Amino acid sequence: MKKNKIVKVLDLGFKPYAESLTIQEDYFNQIIDLKRSNRNKERQDLTDNYLLWVEHPPVFTLGKSGKIEHLLVDQAALEQKGIQFFKTNRGGDITFHGPGQLVAYPIFDLDNFFTDIHKYLRFLEEAIIKTLEEFGLSATRSPGETGVWLDEGTPFARKICAMGVRASRWVTMHGLALNLNTDLSYFDHIVPCGIQGKGVTSLAKELGKPVDAESVKEKLKLHLGSLFEIEEFQIN
Repeated sequence: MKKNKIVKVLDLGFKPYAESLTIQEDYFNQIIDLKRSNRNKERQDLTDNYLLWVEHPPVFTLGKSGKIEHLLVDQAALEQKGIQFFKTNRGGDITFHGPGQLVAYPIFDLDNFFTDIHKYLRFLEEAIIKTLEEFGLSATRSPGETGVWLDEGTPFARKICAMGVRASRWVTMHGLALNLNTDLSYFDHIVPCGIQGKGVTSLAKELGKPVDAESVKEKLKLHLGSLFEIEEFQIN
């Protein structure tokens, strides 16, 4: 079967989580519907792949395997602080999205690349690790914990990028959240990703200066392109 290794890139700008989730689900469902219809066709239509960039207003999201007790304040208090809360269908526990954070939602048909969710997650991590290298940071994985860390294995371990995905029929959604210029005090209200005793950080905190988000997007896009052997990014 012919594979489509072109990725359509959409920058959603500053958009609430619920609206962004609807956009994700629309693309996700379109791809799955096409894959279903292809089963009855002699000549199959190519499925699309998308990469969505977005920045959310303050929101906590709880993954399907997450524990509500990892939210350390009640939801009424969150509303008073202007923070939303959503239970969602991605993997992982609780995390924060907010201003100054780069969120990337790859909606890929893995039949176009490789059908291996473990490899998919490792490639997302590797793209972040390689991006951070360009800023002089040595990042790594933490055994058994999805995401990207600094000083892992030391008392100073801190997470800089959280990840959580959903996949059906080898189509992915949700993705990663990289702290750039994020106000890290929001993380005081949760047990980030359900992991006790480890901190969180941002690129700006590590570098001691604000970071240009567009520069990070370009670097991350190039590393995703190399790892996934993407033929072209089409800016929509």
